[in-house]
Amino acid sequence: MIRNFSRRQALLGTSAALATPFLGSLMAHAAEPVDASPLLKPWPGGYGGVPPWDKFKAEMFPAAFEVAVAEQRQEIHAIRNARSASTFHTVIEPMQKAGDTMDRVLSAWGVYTSNLADKQVQAIDREWSPKLTKANDELFLDPLLFARVKGAYDTRARQKLDAQQLRLLERSYRGFVRRGAALSDAERAEVSRLNQALASAFSDFSRKLLADEETWIVLDSEAQLAGLPDSFKASLKAAAEERKVAGWAVVNTRSSVSPFLTYSTNRGLREKVWRAFVSRGDNGNASDNKAGIAEILKLRQQRATLLGFKNHAYYRMDDTMAETPANAMKLMMAVWPAARARVAEEVADMQALADAEGTRGEGPKITIEPWDYRFYAEKVRKAKYDLDESEVKPYLELNNILQGAFYAAGRLYDLGFKEVKDVPVFDPAVRTFEVTDTRTGKNIGIFYFDGYARSGKRSGAWATRYRGQQKFGGTRNTLASNNNNFVKGGAGEPTLISLDDATTLFHEFGHAIHSLLQNITYPGLAGTPRDFVEYPSQVNENWLLTRDVLDKYAKHYKTGAPMPQALVDKIEKSSTFNQGFDTVEYLACAILDMQLHDREVPVTDIAAFEKEALAALGMPREIVLRHRLPQFSHLFSSDAYSAGYYSYLWSETMDADTWAAFQETGNVWDKATADRFRATLLSTGNETDRKLAYRAFRGRDPDVSALFKRRGFPVA
Repeated sequence: MIRNFSRRQALLGTSAALATPFLGSLMAHAAEPVDASPLLKPWPGGYGGVPPWDKFKAEMFPAAFEVAVAEQRQEIHAIRNARSASTFHTVIEPMQKAGDTMDRVLSAWGVYTSNLADKQVQAIDREWSPKLTKANDELFLDPLLFARVKGAYDTRARQKLDAQQLRLLERSYRGFVRRGAALSDAERAEVSRLNQALASAFSDFSRKLLADEETWIVLDSEAQLAGLPDSFKASLKAAAEERKVAGWAVVNTRSSVSPFLTYSTNRGLREKVWRAFVSRGDNGNASDNKAGIAEILKLRQQRATLLGFKNHAYYRMDDTMAETPANAMKLMMAVWPAARARVAEEVADMQALADAEGTRGEGPKITIEPWDYRFYAEKVRKAKYDLDESEVKPYLELNNILQGAFYAAGRLYDLGFKEVKDVPVFDPAVRTFEVTDTRTGKNIGIFYFDGYARSGKRSGAWATRYRGQQKFGGTRNTLASNNNNFVKGGAGEPTLISLDDATTLFHEFGHAIHSLLQNITYPGLAGTPRDFVEYPSQVNENWLLTRDVLDKYAKHYKTGAPMPQALVDKIEKSSTFNQGFDTVEYLACAILDMQLHDREVPVTDIAAFEKEALAALGMPREIVLRHRLPQFSHLFSSDAYSAGYYSYLWSETMDADTWAAFQETGNVWDKATADRFRATLLSTGNETDRKLAYRAFRGRDPDVSALFKRRGFPVA
């Protein structure tokens, strides 16, 4: 997942919009003046300048917003009020330069709201998001500014523009229209009101979800730890100590809950932990999100109608590769039957194993329930493939796997990573790496790695970019960040991660590679359609299980011995294991997302909709949504992935087909293919249509059969 994008990119109205609402304000906040200069000054230091996190404080942001918006308004008004003819060079290029201070403040604020969201940050976000959204709309829904943009657009044929300039001009005009600049005064005011209301609702959703994720279940006896690996028990002890409670703490986040459900032999505790996790945002208390979701859906539909779209899905998909909700649904429903059928096979295997245990008196006679799925899936994996996750985990030490990701990026794309200690960080656990082009020795940027879960940090994993590469206005390098929620090992113990976690690490690092390899001129052409965004990151997952990476970096944390070939073979043989669960858990979310937003009458009863929609799909009773609606931050903490969660599957279709291109060479490290992939797709941002770029790389559109083959489903 990727969260923060360039403000300039968002101004184009692309589907890859900011996860954090647009910021800017002219309103006083604090009674006493606050020195916000650390946030406002150009970033000091080497590497093209880096955020001085050690100088930032949360209370600086309101004052910084005021100054940054005033500066941005002055810059935009100068463009609006200029008496020169409206052209690309007098309107669009100056807009590409405007707002540097705002970009820096936004970058820092995105980290505070995602990684450092204590009560003070939440309060500032809740108060300022709607105010700042209003100020930004006042600038970019201004009819006089739009007249300048339209004037440049209408005369584009006479301006002798190159392909990039013409694309940026056309997309800029389209973006202004799409966000409502061509509407009447009253309609623009209503669009802004809706945007402000949505900003408040998004902030409330995130705050409530974080409140539920900052709860935990305490285990107070050794007996309650039965079945848990020693390394995981140590992490639960560390979590309890951090929260100043006795015993062991299972925190209500995926990184803590998933391994507990996989290994705990205490079925009653598994159910308790599972119910707490799947009920986040759905407990009928002050943190309940259902009413807020209904309000978001209503506001989205009102805005879509006002902007001339049939519904929110059409609005969000106006600038995507899929183009329409029907095209996205067609792909999803092509995969759904095969996924459901595979789940039935997986459950049958688990039930047979549980029945046999009950007959032998080795356990109670049970019917497989959702809190049993991961536990019995591991047993089936052991029985079918002689593979136990706890056998793999000792070879997946976090730092080694990170080094493996660096190795693959170096071999494929000539990127070099060197850890540096002279870059300020926002938490002592954050690591920083200088990134260079190994062919030239030139600095490309800095990579920040924030790997561990902690209080105030959102759950899940995501990539951010504090500064994007560009050539226009002076060459800039990239400051890229990966953010994970791995459970840190106990005192003196290494952090061991699961194979799923290692895959997540490679996935998020793929986003970083995409940012670091970017080689564009105008920042307005940096962002790609939402259903392309996950493609480079999903492609990068493939190199994790290559023998080169495993043999070099999957080393036992005690002995240092590389992962035995026999274990590697078992992992490869089990590669399609549990694909029914993985696919259904995700795909049901994506289908419900589209069904929620591809309608003209907004859903009002969220619980009833979720229940009825899943029943209509034939959702297996043994599986719940990976993200139930009350906790689905992809959809309701911003517009970013709304009517767009299908994009993971859309991107994976291209990903599987791209991996096939590497495999077809007989060498998945084939440099010629990697260079073509880099030059055609990874480095070009949105300078060319992404469909055409893919065809240029592959010679055709992606073949969906590669996806079916990867997941072990019969090809339709």
